[in-house]
Amino acid sequence: MKPQVFGQIKKEYDVFYKDLLRNGKLPLWSTGKGFWGGVIADEVYEAFKRINLHKHKTFIDLGSGDGKVVLIAALFCKRAVGIEMDNELFRKAMEMQIKLNIPNALFYNNDFYDHSIRDFDVVFTYPDTPMHRGLEKKLLNELTGKLVHYGHHFHPQNLKEEDKFLVNGNLFTVYSR
Repeated sequence: MKPQVFGQIKKEYDVFYKDLLRNGKLPLWSTGKGFWGGVIADEVYEAFKRINLHKHKTFIDLGSGDGKVVLIAALFCKRAVGIEMDNELFRKAMEMQIKLNIPNALFYNNDFYDHSIRDFDVVFTYPDTPMHRGLEKKLLNELTGKLVHYGHHFHPQNLKEEDKFLVNGNLFTVYSR
């Protein structure tokens, strides 16, 4: 779980977001196919402890944005993968991975619909559109592990809810097929 490395991740992303704000940009934007908004590091870290992510070997974040969730997951899992189609966000994730020296995180600059999620123990999503627009079908066809859903919005309708809990008022829900 490496709390010291988590502190470094949090610090580096705080610098990134402050730089965006200094340059007149918000830490959220359209990616051309969806919408990126940063997650709160402390909430994700606490949720990963709560779901015992360290007991899982593989993790994938669909629409991984700036890579923060993947780098935090890499503190728990043997392999953490992020898929992001926005070039700027992908480059930031790669930059952070190198800067923080987290070798078990992998990033792909692509559309997550083009990647299989079979054989991943944990799939993470912070959805930006309703699940019925395609993501739920992908999950129903390919999910072999657990889905961790972040947020109060756009929940799947046809997956089995296994757990849900709040971290600082934000909802985390764990689903399976």
